Amino acid sequence: MSTTDLVLDPVQTPGVLAAKLWIGRGSAADPIGQRGAHQLLASVLTRGCGSLDAMQMADLVEGCGAGLRCDTNEDGLLISMKCRDLDSPQLLPLLSSMVHEPHLQADQVTLERELSVQALQRQREDPFHLAFDGWRHLAYGVGPYGHDPLGVAGELEQLNAESLRPIATSLSAEGAILALSGSIPAGLLDQLQADGICPQSKSAEPDLLVKESSDQGSLSGEQTVYLHPQTTEQVVLMLGQPTLPHGHPDDLALRLLQTHLGTGMSSLLFRRLREDHGVAYDVGVHHPARAQSSPFVLHASTAVDKALTTLNLLIMSWQELIDHTLVSADLNLARAKFRGQLAHASQTTGQRAERRAQLRGLGLPDNHDHRCMEVMETLDGTALRLAASRHLTHPLLSLCGPKSAIESLAERWHQALSKQ
Repeated sequence: MSTTDLVLDPVQTPGVLAAKLWIGRGSAADPIGQRGAHQLLASVLTRGCGSLDAMQMADLVEGCGAGLRCDTNEDGLLISMKCRDLDSPQLLPLLSSMVHEPHLQADQVTLERELSVQALQRQREDPFHLAFDGWRHLAYGVGPYGHDPLGVAGELEQLNAESLRPIATSLSAEGAILALSGSIPAGLLDQLQADGICPQSKSAEPDLLVKESSDQGSLSGEQTVYLHPQTTEQVVLMLGQPTLPHGHPDDLALRLLQTHLGTGMSSLLFRRLREDHGVAYDVGVHHPARAQSSPFVLHASTAVDKALTTLNLLIMSWQELIDHTLVSADLNLARAKFRGQLAHASQTTGQRAERRAQLRGLGLPDNHDHRCMEVMETLDGTALRLAASRHLTHPLLSLCGPKSAIESLAERWHQALSKQ
């Protein structure tokens, strides 16, 4: 790695240390025709590096009672290590070796590729995944966010060890963030610096909420609805649009709206769709932290005979974000839930280290979450409504279910759009 930014989070623990190494090259950076390459590479990195083959590496990690895994999302690759603090001097150098000296043995690549293809096949049987894939296609097209990090089966099946080598080389040239949380042994930092893993600790950028919105791909012409017929007893509906990067000035307002709509049994969607009308098996809002235009998606699954009512309620709930100002009681509840979510997401050393690595990777300061809680108190219902009117005016709909049912829903959707 060209440079490694070190983030320290000393926490009183019974001798446990969590390490998260974040490299800002995720599935959005998959080469053309090789969608799934970064996730496949991530899965192979744990199968031998430096002087250790796959079995020796597993014996070292498991012999210390430690845990090691590597994952890829749209924006980055994350190597996670959790171990006893006393074992960290011999285990943490593995993180650097995995990036600089991966073995990429042909048989290991083949094995992991087959597992990824099987996972994609299982997803094709899940109406939820099919609906979200359709929504993602509508929203991002062939852009970097337009495919599942696992990839596309036809392209993934063509990848081999030689395909991954140039991508692995690009990882080692990319700057990285290493976050350590828990019991940090004396002398560990000196060792990491001596090994060239972390030259120096850096301070984060001081600015808060500075990112601007940018598109990740484009809409598919004028198409606003995607249909995936499937012989099933239920219909899955996904209603939403690409919005903002994590850290944009309006991002906090959208997160409060997400909390109001979809967090817990007191949320608007749960009360409206499940308690008041009894039409949905499952409801929620998907709004992950992303470096570019993050999805803001309402989702619900329902019986075929209740699908039309479900769609009407989703449309109404979406439009209310723009037309109505959130009352004080609902806003205060959303704030309380948001504070609770931040607290729940920092209970373990692993969670704390991952969040700190993610913030640095997105170019945000270490105290971003704390300052968000301060800014949150200054946002009123009008501010949330104005943010919605700026960023939630072009929703897209994806449907998965019986052909006749979703075609009828698509007609209703076009009628709703024509009235706007």
